[in-house]
Amino acid sequence: MSWNPSIEPHCPDAGSMDSIETLIVPRARDIGDFEVRRALPSVERKMVGPFVFFDQMGPAEFLTDQGIDVRPHPHIGLATVTYLYQGEFQHRDSLGTNQMIYPGEVNWMIAGNGVTHSERTSAQTRASGSKLFGIQTWVALPEEHEETNAGFEHHKEAELPFLEGEGKQVRLILGNAWGERAPTKTFSEMFYADVVLEGGAMLPLPDDHEDRGLYVTSGSIEVAGDTFEAGQMMVFRPGDEITIKAGSSGARLMALGGETLNGPRHIWWNFVASSRDKIEAAKVAWAAGDWAHGRFQLPPDDNDEFIPLP
Repeated sequence: MSWNPSIEPHCPDAGSMDSIETLIVPRARDIGDFEVRRALPSVERKMVGPFVFFDQMGPAEFLTDQGIDVRPHPHIGLATVTYLYQGEFQHRDSLGTNQMIYPGEVNWMIAGNGVTHSERTSAQTRASGSKLFGIQTWVALPEEHEETNAGFEHHKEAELPFLEGEGKQVRLILGNAWGERAPTKTFSEMFYADVVLEGGAMLPLPDDHEDRGLYVTSGSIEVAGDTFEAGQMMVFRPGDEITIKAGSSGARLMALGGETLNGPRHIWWNFVASSRDKIEAAKVAWAAGDWAHGRFQLPPDDNDEFIPLP
């Protein structure tokens, strides 16, 4: 869509510094071949709407024969989102999925009662070297859907709503915002978007979601005259009218949020649940290693190794 009036600000500078409820500055962690910045969960904030985990991966550059090897591991009670700016991943899971993901596309894996998956750099990409830059996010499922059957969706770039106008480009990855809805099946109201702003461009945040946050991946933005650089997450007060403005060199950011869940979520390793008992049951099932008859199976195309229980 070339233009959409709902992504135009209604006033020159809406909101104030008091509208920022939480500011998160994640520390960079070097995990070997690349750097990770974890914004959620943090000491300052555990969730933004249903978003319970938010990692920036890279940017990183791999030489020939190098890449990422995240061995098969389990999840419960959540859905995972992989969104790339650069590079690729090969996703395999216990449902039999074997799916490449490239920049601008969405891999949406619903863990529900239990799923196992791996993410690796493909052999073809390793042969020539590569770059990697992207965001991995977990969305906690509502309690009534925590034990739903596992599922997987892949959506190509062209399938996602794309809004453009007045120096901004917005690709809606999940949920509904700015009058559009993404095709991915979700279990609660939310929004998740990739936003690119030219220098000085302005964007109003959706005003129909309870929780709203931004994470700046490059450049800088201004909120009520204050500047926020790449690697910072802002969470805004519910109900306030917010318009952001890109710095002189522009900005790229992820906008996220949605309705809060009916209670807190416990996180242990790769498990998310509304009760500790559910996490304990998942720990026992993974430790048992009964891939043929147990709760968890290994991906059919990637079952020679797995990550053991911590």
